[in-house]
Amino acid sequence: MALIEFAPLNVPWERRMQTFAALFWITTFFFMGLLAFLTLLFVFFYTRYYYLSILYILWLWYDKDICERGGRRVQWVRKWKLWKYYCDYFPIKLIKLANLDPAKNYLFACHPHGILCSGAFGNFATEGTKFSEVFPGLIPHLLTLQGHYIIPGYRDFLLCSGSVAASKESLKYVLTNPEGGHVAAVIVGGASESFFCHPGTYQLVLKKRKGFIRIAMQSGASIVPVFSFGETDVYDQISNPEGSFLRMIQEKLRKIIGLAPVLFLGRGIFQYSFGILPFRKPIYTVVGTPINIERNPHPTQEEVDKVHNDYVQALIQLFETQKSKYLTDPNVKLTIT
Repeated sequence: MALIEFAPLNVPWERRMQTFAALFWITTFFFMGLLAFLTLLFVFFYTRYYYLSILYILWLWYDKDICERGGRRVQWVRKWKLWKYYCDYFPIKLIKLANLDPAKNYLFACHPHGILCSGAFGNFATEGTKFSEVFPGLIPHLLTLQGHYIIPGYRDFLLCSGSVAASKESLKYVLTNPEGGHVAAVIVGGASESFFCHPGTYQLVLKKRKGFIRIAMQSGASIVPVFSFGETDVYDQISNPEGSFLRMIQEKLRKIIGLAPVLFLGRGIFQYSFGILPFRKPIYTVVGTPINIERNPHPTQEEVDKVHNDYVQALIQLFETQKSKYLTDPNVKLTIT
């Protein structure tokens, strides 16, 4: 039986803060909504300020559509120093291959999903990698599961980050902004892609994912391939090959709850052997060259298929030309299903 590898006591303060930032991020995902819900119940049943819970619920109902209307970013939250520590934890690096015109809107098609989209969150939902300096004049919106925006507390946290719902209406709203300068960062593979996430492998769910292509064509927004090298290395997960009993159960639960119930393995706070924290593995998010698309309000399926094929080829080229710079094993293959 392997012994637990404990963290040394003389860890520098900077690394401790990085670990705290990673812990904060993962706990918001799993516990912020539950804590907010329990707080609402406590205030309603056990204090004289019960009306505050009622007012908040009424606000949720009134404000329910904001996640599909561009969100409500709070730049102060995006610039928390906490997010710099979070990105330095891995570390996460943002690399651009081309300048982007701030007068246009862009669809960042991001790959791979990974377990919890660690790189996409750090790059596009925070200023931890200084997005606004790397891409001056552009405003990023990370698209996340629409169900997140009915969870008390957590929805408000996501909205502050500039995130919006991953829906057709939300995507169209961002990409048709008349002033330009908006970026919709879409995790194309979705939750189902996380089932393929294992260290050292890159298998994308993309062949049948064409909705983002159609919306980009209808809006005239440029599509930009984005690849996060190392995203699949920050967590491990229990073996779940296609056709296995575990995968069958996971797929059924995903269809019911909308989330991928991956059984992931990470490290702990004071030890490195097990836990919910991601491993300290670098993530290099490379933003490729935009594919400019002429606006087509009513594209045919054949036209969508052609642009999709062009996009897939551009993504493969991005992966093949950049992998030797950012992966320890340059022989890694990209699989598209």
